[in-house]
Amino acid sequence: MTTRRELLSLSGAALAASVLPRFARAQQWPSKTIRAIVPFGPGSTIDVIGRIVVDPLSAALGQPIVVENRGGAGGSIGSAAVVNAQPDGYTLLIHASAHSAAPAAYPNAPYDAGRDLRGVAVFGSVPTVTVISPAKGIKTLKELVEAARKGSFTFASAGIGSATHWAAERLRLAAGFKAVHVPFKGGPPALTEVAAGRVDFMCIGVTSGMPFIRSGRLIPLAVSTLERSSALPEVPTTTEAGYAGSDYIFWNGMLVHAKTPAAIVDRLHEETMKALRQPAVVERLKSQGLEPMPLSPARFDALIAEEIERNKAIVKAAGLKFN
Repeated sequence: MTTRRELLSLSGAALAASVLPRFARAQQWPSKTIRAIVPFGPGSTIDVIGRIVVDPLSAALGQPIVVENRGGAGGSIGSAAVVNAQPDGYTLLIHASAHSAAPAAYPNAPYDAGRDLRGVAVFGSVPTVTVISPAKGIKTLKELVEAARKGSFTFASAGIGSATHWAAERLRLAAGFKAVHVPFKGGPPALTEVAAGRVDFMCIGVTSGMPFIRSGRLIPLAVSTLERSSALPEVPTTTEAGYAGSDYIFWNGMLVHAKTPAAIVDRLHEETMKALRQPAVVERLKSQGLEPMPLSPARFDALIAEEIERNKAIVKAAGLKFN
């Protein structure tokens, strides 16, 4: 007859046997190429920032990191691909705040943003800037709001439920005007249409919008942060312009499958934070308008959970339709 002590010993051995292979895999990681999925098109804000961080991270890990753009459905298609991949640390998700808006915009998405994915590291936050073509003759946010209240206005986005869509809706609701949403498959084509004057305005990350602003093809009217952006210090905030509640935090960062071993998540976080502190990386991110936002994986997860609930509440209260 097996004694209680023997039974406990056997149970402990069985548990150790089940844990050891996972621990060993984590210790050996990475031993092959890593995929980093960006759920938006090339040239989008998160694509540009993600590539800046991935290069030194790849060098630190000693393995290539291949960036794969999978745009569509406000980032949901790329996110679902990570959820459906093996939770072994070889498939990363480079995403932005659209991730925590997805449950409100896509309640029937094939994954749970808060449960199926977990945060690794935040690269920083990027101010979104409201831009318009010079041909429109509008030079301030107040003028845009007044014109939109009188007529039929349109606004572009990088896709339904994307950060660019969400930022514009927040501004529209806070300022009290109606506008027709015109979604595109990515930020660059949307910016091109706004610059051409075929769509009235857009709320875009400073990273993507800056080339158009510098060339004079678009006029920056206001940034979404509570304080002015170091990239556009002369441009007022939407709150300064008089629209309380219009601010929007556009974070950018890395996530993985929720079942990824903790040892791998910790290693990824540690190496990513080291990469973010490299002087060359700091300068490159600063030129993109990125503001530091260091968070632990646990705090990152908490931020996502808070934003998911807040976004759902706003959609419900305002009766927004993301389609």
